[in-house]
Amino acid sequence: MPTLISSAISSPVSSAISPRPFLKWAGGKGQLIQQYLSYFPREFDTYYEPFLGGGAIFFYLLPPQAVLTDLNPELVNVYCCVRDRVEAVITLLEQHQQSHCREYYYQVRSNPGKTPVERAARLIYLNKTCFNGLYRENSKGQFNVPMGKYKSPKICHPELLYAVSNTLKHTQIEMQPFDKILEAATTKRDFVYFDPPYHPISATSRFTSYNRYSFHIADQIRLRDAFAELARRGVKVMLSNSDCPLIRELYQGFKIHTIYAGRSINSNAQRRGKITEVLVTSY
Repeated sequence: MPTLISSAISSPVSSAISPRPFLKWAGGKGQLIQQYLSYFPREFDTYYEPFLGGGAIFFYLLPPQAVLTDLNPELVNVYCCVRDRVEAVITLLEQHQQSHCREYYYQVRSNPGKTPVERAARLIYLNKTCFNGLYRENSKGQFNVPMGKYKSPKICHPELLYAVSNTLKHTQIEMQPFDKILEAATTKRDFVYFDPPYHPISATSRFTSYNRYSFHIADQIRLRDAFAELARRGVKVMLSNSDCPLIRELYQGFKIHTIYAGRSINSNAQRRGKITEVLVTSY
């Protein structure tokens, strides 16, 4: 297990809390980590996560060297702003906290913000107050989730944001497609974790994208090819995906482990509950 990194900046808020995901994200792995423990590599130097999302695995491992990437520009922006301009983000979130109401929510939702910090605070605000914390964009890249029914949502959490900022200080964060990982991870000391949009297991579960960019079977095949190439180099690779015939067929020859997961982000409560996923490892 990698050595934990220490705080890199001093915070005006005395924080005794540990860094953890500050966004709720579809498919977040926070509740699955206990099942993943025996599958993490014992040693590695640099950690790569090409589908960042909520970053639960990153915040659990706290690797001293990490490269976090995603194709969603708003997600990448919020991580960069929390890393580099956390006090400005907190100031805007406090304003959102004070102004929050139904009318204000839809006003903010329709206004994407002009500066990176405004966009970052907006995303966090919407994430804390929208229905089920679900990030979703339409084909024009516009956030379109209705307001959730929360009585007193905690929109601004300074202690957590300072802890996250400290952790991210020496972390590389970029917007790029997943296959760019082939230019970066080249040695046996690298560890790559893929958490892509899952392949749908039924006609009613076709949530394969949280933004305007869909993820189709051809993309799953390209991802498998990238996984296989990294494994050929000796890179330690781990991947999460649906437990379905296509995914099991694509990753034949690698170690496939069954994981029991709960799904809470669904408009139909009867469709929430335990399902199986797969965790694929190259080592």
